Amino acid sequence: MNVTAFLLFLGIVLLTLVITYYASKKTNTTSEFYTAGGGLTGWQNGLAIAGDYMSAASFLGIAGMIALSGFDGFFYSIGFLVAYLVVLYLVAEPLRNLGKYTMADMIAARFDNKQVRGVAALNSITISIFYMIAQLVGAGALIKLLLGIDYTTSVLIVGALMTVYVVFGGMTATSWVQIVKAVLLMIGTFIISLMVFAKFDYNLMNMFAQMKTATPLGDQFLNPGNKFKVGLDTISLNMALVLGTAGLPHILIRFFTVKDATTARKSVVYATWIIGLFYVMTVFLGFGAAAFVGAGNMDAAGNLGAPLLAQALGGNFLFAFVSAVAFATILAVVAGLVLTAASAFAHDFYGHVIRHGKATEKEQMKMAKWASVGVSVISILLALFAQSLNVAFLVALAFAVAASANLPVILFTIFWRRFNTTGAVSGMLVGLFSSLILVALSPNVWNPVAGKAILVGEALFPLPNPGIVSIPLGFLAAWIGTMLSSTRNDAKYDEILVKANTGMKETA
Repeated sequence: MNVTAFLLFLGIVLLTLVITYYASKKTNTTSEFYTAGGGLTGWQNGLAIAGDYMSAASFLGIAGMIALSGFDGFFYSIGFLVAYLVVLYLVAEPLRNLGKYTMADMIAARFDNKQVRGVAALNSITISIFYMIAQLVGAGALIKLLLGIDYTTSVLIVGALMTVYVVFGGMTATSWVQIVKAVLLMIGTFIISLMVFAKFDYNLMNMFAQMKTATPLGDQFLNPGNKFKVGLDTISLNMALVLGTAGLPHILIRFFTVKDATTARKSVVYATWIIGLFYVMTVFLGFGAAAFVGAGNMDAAGNLGAPLLAQALGGNFLFAFVSAVAFATILAVVAGLVLTAASAFAHDFYGHVIRHGKATEKEQMKMAKWASVGVSVISILLALFAQSLNVAFLVALAFAVAASANLPVILFTIFWRRFNTTGAVSGMLVGLFSSLILVALSPNVWNPVAGKAILVGEALFPLPNPGIVSIPLGFLAAWIGTMLSSTRNDAKYDEILVKANTGMKETA
């Protein structure tokens, strides 16, 4: 066991528990539990969004993906960053104006229908669990490496902590854990990037020239085609990454933690700058891991490239610090995911579908806490079967589901007058199930070689990421459902258009 790492891990756990303790004193109502009472400032929410977004996939997965696959790994950095432009220009402000606690609130502002809200809640829960699996896989690998604790126990530890944060501290605790994590992650990434750059004499041209001979891929390391050998693979991945963020429920609910749409927009600008700087630095992480760690010294999935690079450049202390930061990263993101799924179940499904909007605050709070425990258990069980998969890749699948199931309905709700309830339900269900079914039939799940995927056998769907098929299907189903139904409510659309554009708040 690395004693320094253990002490730093312990310090981070204690710090987050202290934050949760103080946050619990300010979490007495559903508004405080779901959205921290809308009391975060623009820069605070910007840091929290960045902390929520820069997940284990970003810090652990992308570094390993670039190290093992060269240029193809950088597609993840580009896609994750560009995605925020879609959020900034199309989604952030209307969402804040139309919603209250969850993504389903926004859609329900136009379609006051239990089916719509129920399906939206199902999407949020499914995407959150998918995304959470990636974080738990990263946590299990990290703690096993550092502390010698087996993978299963490691996943259980993180699962227990994330449940505590949400059940006792709600969104206030989750937000401040994310803010602390964002600061620590930027510090750790900057230190490693500077050390890598120093190895190349602070010369970008020299760095790229040396990388041509630093790996077994040779010159090809800097060219596309190492991982994604078929053009459709690349297009499908980037469609999912660029369009998926605008449909991720744990990112979207962050816009409800501020007082108005103007602050929501400011928080996205802050987040975009922070996230942009981080993803630029992933180049140094990936190149450094390839040059100074080597594929042969990393785990097969590449999830430990960044911590091992820290050890190679800065010894055991930097290794321990960076690993502890990665641990904080995972804790922050999983807390946000658990809260999102719990909010969707308690507020949307229980509060509006089962109780018809008559659930008391006390009942909703109780249900949200029980839902937090349930979501955690399901995610832990699924993560135990995904140990061998790269976490950046797992998150890309969650992005594909979000882009297929949520984005079409969000955009049509805001921008299409004729869009109706049938179209909303059709788009969400087809987008959700088409993406999940294609993932289940893909090479991620099926591979003839044992150990390369979850199951042994031939894949029926050839592409690793379903986005190129499932995203158009989501839009098409929403359009067809609308056109086949004669239901229209132009007055309601005019009403929500005014709210979306002027910042008038939806009244509960």
